[in-house]
Formats: sequence, C-alpha cells, structure tokens
Amino acid sequence: GVEVLNLTLYDQEGEVFGRPEQVELDIIIKNGLTIVCELKSSIDKAGMYVFGRKAEFYAKNQNRVVDRKIVISPMVDERAIP
Repeated sequence: GVEVLNLTLYDQEGEVFGRPEQVELDIIIKNGLTIVCELKSSIDKAGMYVFGRKAEFYAKNQNRVVDRKIVISPMVDERAIP
C-alpha cells in the first residue's frame, strides 16, 4: 500500500535553516520505500539545497533511510538541476 504523510517537525538545533524552526515535509511510503517529496510553484538552487537539508533532517530525526527525493515544480531554475 501507499501512505502519504504531511509532517511538521521542530528543528531545535537549526540543522535545516541555521536557526530553530519548524520543518514541513511531505513523505510517501510505498512498498517500504521512503520518498521525501517537495511540491513548489518554482524552485531555485537555494530551494533545492534546503530541500536536501530537510530530507537529511527527516532521516536523522525519524531514524529512517530516505530512498528517494522528488521535487515537483513547473518552474525549475537551470542552476537548481544537479
């Protein structure tokens, strides 16, 4: 089956944004795979970097392996593409 979660976690140490802040994540769990998903109207290089930090924070905070990371956006700055 598929499980979709919208999580809001508190980053006390400031690992994601450099200061304590809430971190919002969309998680899809399908057949045991953990997928971190970001849906944005547009994303640039800095946004992609923050998304990566969010995924790392989730993995550490929830003690889970992130199998995939997916960004869905109609407007992606070419510098944001790895």
